[in-house]
Amino acid sequence: MGANNQKSSRNLQPDLFDKDNTSSDKTCLKGEAVMYCDGACSGNPGKSGVGVVITLAEEDVIQSGMDRTWLISEYIGIATNNIAEYTALIRGLEKATELGVRKIKVFLDSELLVRQVNGVYKVRNKNLVPLYNRIIKLLENVDSYSITHVRREFNKEADRLATKAVSNAGL
Repeated sequence: MGANNQKSSRNLQPDLFDKDNTSSDKTCLKGEAVMYCDGACSGNPGKSGVGVVITLAEEDVIQSGMDRTWLISEYIGIATNNIAEYTALIRGLEKATELGVRKIKVFLDSELLVRQVNGVYKVRNKNLVPLYNRIIKLLENVDSYSITHVRREFNKEADRLATKAVSNAGL
């Protein structure tokens, strides 16, 4: 389950790490990244945390000297699992914006969140609506994006970071 989105059209975008030989300015960064996000709860609601892994395109890393991989592991307090999932995506998109990412592929293991952000399902939970609106606003900062559902086993690092945040709560 996933959708590709571009501001100018709803057409499928090329692979984010494909070489673009049409650019005449080879000094500018491509601003491409892949992001995995997850939220975790101990109880529902319960102590909650978020985990995010952002990997920048190698070409950007070489040109900018920035780190290739950025990790977020953050305790967010008492929340539901859905709020933790939404918050993970928000924290990841905020960091991606800070890093100058312009094209991003996002992978999550929350099928509900993916379907809601991609417009397949309407957001009906009043507690999720402001979080959904924040995500949509953050997505305006990128030129193109895709948000795709993956099985849990393909989201292990983000899950580990979210679980670690919950485990370290109160320390």
